[in-house]
Amino acid sequence: MSIASRKFRRRLAAICSSVIDDAERLAVYESDGLTAKRQLPGLVAIPQTVAEVQALVRLCADFAVPIVARGAGTGLSGGATPLADGLLLSLAKFNRILSVDDEGMTAVVEPGVTNLGVSEAVASKGLYYAPDPSSQIACTLGGNVAENSGGVHCLKYGLTLHNVLALKVVLADGSLVAIGSGALDSPGLDLLALMHGSEGMLGIVVEVTVKLLPKPAHTQVLMAAFEEVADAAQAVSAIIGSGLVPAGLELMDGPAIQAAEAYAQAGYPVAAGALLLLELDGGTKDEVHQAAEAVQALLGTAQSMTWAESAADRQRLWAGRKAAFPAVGRLAPDYYCMDGTIPRRELPGVLARISELSTQYGLRVANVFHAGDGNLHPLILYDANNEDELQRAEQFGSDILQLCIAKGGTITGEHGVGVEKINEMCVQFSPSELTLFHGVKAAFDPKGLLNPGKAVPTLSRCAEFGAMHVHSGEEPFPHLERF
Repeated sequence: MSIASRKFRRRLAAICSSVIDDAERLAVYESDGLTAKRQLPGLVAIPQTVAEVQALVRLCADFAVPIVARGAGTGLSGGATPLADGLLLSLAKFNRILSVDDEGMTAVVEPGVTNLGVSEAVASKGLYYAPDPSSQIACTLGGNVAENSGGVHCLKYGLTLHNVLALKVVLADGSLVAIGSGALDSPGLDLLALMHGSEGMLGIVVEVTVKLLPKPAHTQVLMAAFEEVADAAQAVSAIIGSGLVPAGLELMDGPAIQAAEAYAQAGYPVAAGALLLLELDGGTKDEVHQAAEAVQALLGTAQSMTWAESAADRQRLWAGRKAAFPAVGRLAPDYYCMDGTIPRRELPGVLARISELSTQYGLRVANVFHAGDGNLHPLILYDANNEDELQRAEQFGSDILQLCIAKGGTITGEHGVGVEKINEMCVQFSPSELTLFHGVKAAFDPKGLLNPGKAVPTLSRCAEFGAMHVHSGEEPFPHLERF
């Protein structure tokens, strides 16, 4: 049977009172942040309780109907792209903070709570939630778990994985399981880590227990301008090599600086070739000031350095960085946001090669990235109304990802694979590794109904992509030598 059957729809209506089936309203859900990939869902259901989610999952299992779970739709890899013959399950109404433990410094929240909403809810208690993606005002905790999101402070405080203590998940058979005990040293298989970044393919998160942190007593933010991106990249290596661990360490190139300044008026030097934003925090002023002096000594090639100590000045500097994506969106009708990670030592060479590729494809690119952990976010500018430009942008992006692999990195740092990077999975992983991934998927979802067709490619797809030969001989990536 299918979602078109009357029996399925009668049972669906009996379970959930909020169902969308008209094309006009379905269009709201046709894509996530990767707008180049669009598909109207067959149906949308908006449950309000965990019991409803369980019943919907059981119904879909009975009728072999695939399910795509969706949060706020801010993802950038097409992980929430719906299916024409499937049910899109929106968790928008799961937006409550269920409890806060001040002494234990934890909070239990529903998956539809926004990232920033957690910190706002506990601010009066002197606490906050550390992961802070640029979309934190809109992105939700469930989506953060699905993609293992990071943010500008991930260098010191980690990704979502490092800040979540427990989950409640509805599995493919409709059963509800608790994963993680709330303790960081839980024994046994690390299923909590497995769920992070699984993109809704193993289960549907319905509750998240997060770790809260006390707000740092003292914080300073440095804005350092450089003539060349290579100089800024070398400064990043010097800082990390010294043993200092900044709370945040972000780098922007010239086009990104100019776009962010025009949009946010953060006080960025628009003539600079590169901008480094560095945040230091600690328990005492002396601790932070000593670290600041050490940083200044490592930035000899900087054209200028500006320290911001007041909360308003710090917020202003970070506002420009967090607005970089929408700011760049003003430069062209569309942009394609990539997400690859490389060893920090490779930053200068990789950025130089991206510049060469920009010329080769005839498309402008602005670079914004989490420099401390080598997580690149090149923003490729194009016009989707021009089909040739879209194709060039996608190939440009694929070349960037394959460049990351060739330099010892990986195809994603925090945005996930979704449908965007599924071909490049064939390049990074061998057939035996991909088979193992499918085995994990089958253990949780034997019928393959949870977010099918995402993240893990079939071996036949890899063969069509021409990547299987990559792993057939002793040379792991022979076709990447051009990089």
